[in-house]
Amino acid sequence: MEPNGVGHMASGDVRFTFRSDETDVNVTIEGKRAWVEGLVEELGLSEVGTMLPIGIPSPSSKQPSVLEDDGEGNAHLPPSDMGPEPDPSRIPVVRRPIGALNVEIEIEKIGLKPPSQNDVFELMDAFAELEEPRPIQGEMSVDPMAEAWLKELMRLIVREGGRTALATETIEEVASAKLGGRTGVELSVWLESLFAAGKLVKIHGGDATGWGPSPRWLG
Repeated sequence: MEPNGVGHMASGDVRFTFRSDETDVNVTIEGKRAWVEGLVEELGLSEVGTMLPIGIPSPSSKQPSVLEDDGEGNAHLPPSDMGPEPDPSRIPVVRRPIGALNVEIEIEKIGLKPPSQNDVFELMDAFAELEEPRPIQGEMSVDPMAEAWLKELMRLIVREGGRTALATETIEEVASAKLGGRTGVELSVWLESLFAAGKLVKIHGGDATGWGPSPRWLG
């Protein structure tokens, strides 16, 4: 049976995609049609998802539909809309002596300097004034209440502070008591699990690791 009612397709390369936000499942399979269909059937995904041939030209494309041979006797349509040609003249050229780049100054210019202790105190005060959120509903969570508090903290730094992330140490200092008392390695492991679930983004900052909200998770 064709996933999502997709009708007959010519043999060749196809792409099957299936995504479930509720279970954080994202499946993409590409390859020969028969092989992909067999794998989809084996995974029990025949009734869901979408299967499309690879290489369908864009409707807006004015290039002719020319079939290419992939060397194995299978003809397929080459991608015809690859976007505009790169323009090297639009790439700025920056030259400086080796070792002359001051990373700290450049980071400050774009507003990514680490928060001062005063900033942390202000964040603690603002976080303490938040109303208690409702536990996370309808999602797989090992600690729905702690996750709800973390979401409120992330919403606070994005909407009120204009930041993109907080270091692990800052999260611990500001919100550990609301995050199930997690500190140190335990807190890092929990944040890693939320990153693996697609709820947080992870930012490597050299001396520290930062965590920011996934837009889909933050809502």
